[in-house]
Formats: sequence, structure tokens, C-alpha cells
Amino acid sequence: MDQELSFRSAERNDVSKIFFFIRKMAEYEKLTSEVKADEKSLEEWIFDKEACEVLFLVLEGKEIGFALFFQNFSTFMGRGGLYLEDIFILPEYRHRGYGKKAFHKLASLAKERGYGRMEWTCLDWNENSIAFYRSLGAFPMSEWTNYRLTREGIEALAKED
Repeated sequence: MDQELSFRSAERNDVSKIFFFIRKMAEYEKLTSEVKADEKSLEEWIFDKEACEVLFLVLEGKEIGFALFFQNFSTFMGRGGLYLEDIFILPEYRHRGYGKKAFHKLASLAKERGYGRMEWTCLDWNENSIAFYRSLGAFPMSEWTNYRLTREGIEALAKED
């Protein structure tokens, strides 16, 4: 029988664990070359600037996954929302219901805070995750396209001002 999963908020001394999970997630997504973060930048943005929150999934005292999220805002709803930037569970702990428990926890936080919705993105090729998200009642926002400016693009656009 699987042990009971618990959750805990990350603290400043957890930066190396956060970075560990980011690297593991990047490996899984075949995007290791995209990781520009380091422990110093994570500490600054997560704990000094409070730009996001991190929740660890904990089993028998060991962190087996993490969720990194922040508040966004809907002008149409006139209220905040929970934007899930990343969720990752180590492969050996998958398919045991822990992902569903993590989403229940995040939904409880969103409800507690009065948020109007939860949103996240998923890579198109990740069919297992897509099926899982649909099983939770989530749906793709096919009428919307995500756009991105990289740091270089931001700098170039800002120079035009």
C-alpha cells in the first residue's frame, strides 16, 4: 500500500531541491538546453521578489515532486487566478494518484484564495498528461494562442520607446 502523500511549501533553504526538480523536468521534456535558471536567480525571484510559490509533494519525508505557481489576473472575471507554471513528479512515483492529489491541493488553494480559475500549458506531444488533464475536467483553450517575447525580444522592443 502506498504511503500518504503530504505537501509543504518551499522555504529559502530548499532552492537546491527546486533547481533539482527543474532540471529533472527539463530532461523529461527534452529541453535541458533551455534552462537558464540557477540557484541564485531562483532564490531571488521566488523568495526575495515573491514572484511565485513552490509546493513540494512529500512521501515518507522525501520530496518526490513539485508544483510552481503564481497568481495571474482575469480582467473579464475581475479576480485572480492560479497559473501553474510547472508540475513534475519523479518517474518512479507516477501512476499512483499523486498527480491527482497535487491538483486537488492546488484547486483547494485556488478556492481558498477566491480565484476564478486555474490555468497551465502542456506540450503538444505529451499525450499522457493531456489525457490526465482531461480526466480532471480541464480542457484545452484551442481558440487562444500563446505568444512569447524572450529577454532579447523584450530588450529590443524596449529600445524602441
